[in-house]
Order: sequence, then C-alpha cells, then structure tokens
Amino acid sequence: MKAYSKIGDIEKALQKQNYITDRSLATTIFLALKMGRPVFLEGEAGVGKTEVAKVLAAMLDTELIRLQCYEGLDVHNAVYEWNYARQMLHIRLLEAAGGKDEKQIQHEIFEPEFLIQRPLLQAISGETKAPVLLIDELDRADEEFEALLLELLSDFQITIPEIGTITAKKPPVIIITSNRTREIHDALKRRCLYFWIDYPSAEKEYEIVMVKVPDIAEKLAHEIVTFVQELRTMDLYKLPGVAETLDWSSALVTLAEMELKPELVDDTLGTLLKYQDDIVKVKGHEAAKIVEKIRAEAA
Repeated sequence: MKAYSKIGDIEKALQKQNYITDRSLATTIFLALKMGRPVFLEGEAGVGKTEVAKVLAAMLDTELIRLQCYEGLDVHNAVYEWNYARQMLHIRLLEAAGGKDEKQIQHEIFEPEFLIQRPLLQAISGETKAPVLLIDELDRADEEFEALLLELLSDFQITIPEIGTITAKKPPVIIITSNRTREIHDALKRRCLYFWIDYPSAEKEYEIVMVKVPDIAEKLAHEIVTFVQELRTMDLYKLPGVAETLDWSSALVTLAEMELKPELVDDTLGTLLKYQDDIVKVKGHEAAKIVEKIRAEAA
C-alpha cells in the first residue's frame, strides 16, 4: 500500500484522481491513514461521500470492498454465514465413511472452509494488501446493526462463535458514510474520525464540473453551476447534490447545448430534480426567472 508522508501528498493524489476537495478533508484522510482510524463521513446525498472511498482505493492501489446498508441488514449478509449445503454433504460423506463420532463431525463442519465470507469478514481476511472497506449509507441500516460494527472498528477483528476471533493481519482502511436520515450512535462515532461534507461553493462546483465533464463549454458550466446554486436556496424537498449537477451537465453536453434556455431547463429538469413536487415548483416561471437572473449577472 502506498504511503503518504504529508497532507500535501494526499491533496495531490486526490487531485490526480479528479476528486476536487479542500485541505480539511485531505487532513482527515491523512490522519486516518497514519493513525489507523476509520473515517465517518456525513452529508447530504450526492455530495461525494461514496466517491471518497473509491478514490482512496485507487490512490492506495488496493481493492475496494463495499457493504451497501439497508433496513434489515444482519450478520448473515454483512459478516458471514455457513455454507449449509456443503456442511450437509460433508456430514453424509463422514457418516458413510464411518469411524467418527458426533463431536468430531461437528468440529469438522465448522472449519473456515465451510464459511461464506461477506464484506466485513472479507475486509479483514486479506493476507497481502489491506483493502478499503466502504460501509455505505449506515443510516439506512437498523440501529442494532451498529453494535455489530463496534468490535471491527475498535480492534479490526470479528468474533465467530464456532471458530473464535479473527483478527486482521492487514487492517483495512474503513470509510463509513451516512446521509443523516437518522442519528448514528455515539459509541460508533467515537471510534472514527468525523468529517462533514457540505455542498460545494460555486467556484469549487464549477471546477468539479470542468474536471468531470471535460467536453462542456465554460459558459454552460458556469450557468449550470449558478442555476444549481440558486436552487439550493429554495425550499425544495430534495436539493440537488453534486452528482445531480454532473448528470445535468452530461445531459446538456449530450444534447450539444451551449447555454441555458428556459425551455431547455424545463425539458431536462428530471436529470436534476428527483421529486415531482420540486419539478412542478421550479418548472416554468421559476426556471425562467433564474435563467434571466443568470443572463443579467453575465451582462
């Protein structure tokens, strides 16, 4: 795994991966790598939290292991489960061969070879290179699931009752994200370095668009960013994130557009806003008013 000796090295590496950020996030990543601590990223959906883990895996030239959280997520889907079909087949083979008592058979069928590794166990089982483990949208999982993570986050180990404790030889770099649809317990947060990723400034978002959508005209990129920044001042159900800004930019480039027009905005709002109530609120008069404001400021 590549080592970074200074915060500036992290900044340059992020930039090389086309991830535009500020020094504070680079500092958090630097400390996480040096101290061996997980990073807990919070922020609105679409601001680039998940992308941090992807970029980090590329920076470190290592595997990205992703656990997508959801309601009802449990140990069998997140950590491990036993391969029951293979265990039953092994029991029948042993019984047919004879010569082994029930205790010996039970011991054999709970060997690691019968274990199906899920993302959390995969992340600590590597022998050569430490992976990046992304625990994505933890707030979507039930609160009980957080308790499963405490041992892993503290000691980079997992206890399996039938086998014992498995400790990572190469501790993973752990990134946890949350959209803050609910509060995460303090016990988990204490084990992590915390960072809030906010919506970017207009200047930073313009830079992101120019990097991520290289074919876009500068004038169009500026107008898109100004329009989106204006939307974020409105009372919408779901404000557009950077991901939506990039989707809209790519859509307008695909349409070979060079500047915003009210009718163009109306026709493409579905790539920027994801709720009908928000589209109805912006479409028509409001969109035209924002476009007119952008024109006036440019003039």
